[in-house]
Amino acid sequence: MANQPPCRIKTIGQYHQILGLPKPEHPLVSIVNLASFKQATIKEPLNLMYDFYCLSLKRDVNFKQKYGQQEYDFDEGVMCFLSPGQVFGIDFDENSKLKPSGWMFLIHPDFLWNTPLAKKIRQYEYFDYSVNEALCLSEKEERIVIGIIKNIEEEYHTNIDKLSQDIIIAQLEVLLNYCERFYQRQFITRKISNHKILDSLENILNKYFDNDDLIKDGLPTVQYISERLNVSPNYLRGLLKTITGLNTQQHIHEKLIQRAKEKLSTTNLSVSEIAYELGFEHSQSFSKLFKTKTKLSPLEFRQSFN
Repeated sequence: MANQPPCRIKTIGQYHQILGLPKPEHPLVSIVNLASFKQATIKEPLNLMYDFYCLSLKRDVNFKQKYGQQEYDFDEGVMCFLSPGQVFGIDFDENSKLKPSGWMFLIHPDFLWNTPLAKKIRQYEYFDYSVNEALCLSEKEERIVIGIIKNIEEEYHTNIDKLSQDIIIAQLEVLLNYCERFYQRQFITRKISNHKILDSLENILNKYFDNDDLIKDGLPTVQYISERLNVSPNYLRGLLKTITGLNTQQHIHEKLIQRAKEKLSTTNLSVSEIAYELGFEHSQSFSKLFKTKTKLSPLEFRQSFN
């Protein structure tokens, strides 16, 4: 499946057809009950890419889903979020005894056209999280999500009129905001795994700043850190911001300033030499960042130790 090009699903109607579902009641939006997945015509692993947004609440489904190299079994109530253009894998298990439940909410970007949510939806970073960073819901949270989805489903099955779009979009925004809140809760309550990520982050930064990578490659990038932690950049940013108050780039800069202070206070290296060892091509850029972070220039900081 890894070498198989993705099957691009351009419309919600095409998605319904592939899964053997009835035609959607609206060409740009759909609510799918996962109990219908038993009719799916997909019998082998497949890479997919949607041209629309997909919000899914899944429990006990008869397939495994992959995003990148991560695989996730939906054996408990979780939510996943896909934005247009994301590639993921799906593999149905014909021998599974599970009875899938849950919903999928499909929204084509054209449905959001000329509404505030058309731009705002990009601000919900969890649409760029990997599938292994799914939102695990408590029973109370799941009831809230299901309640909103049922409201949307009721409107979806109502005769379409000029207010239908506004009502569905208003409910969608409520759902997205609740999911943002629930992710913040997940960052806080998953202390053990989150602390492991923080420890790993510290080890990665220490190792990077201890060798010649800085001189050769410059400062580590957010993408570099995320890949070594096996999490998506947006998920790492959100987690760190919630737990520590600093995003990934700020953590990199904090480590940089810490090492700069060590060199300024314990060596006779010039500011230019220190800037070079810390991966800066121009010492002025280093001095500007140092002063921004410490309110002192590198020389002023060094003189404070004399």
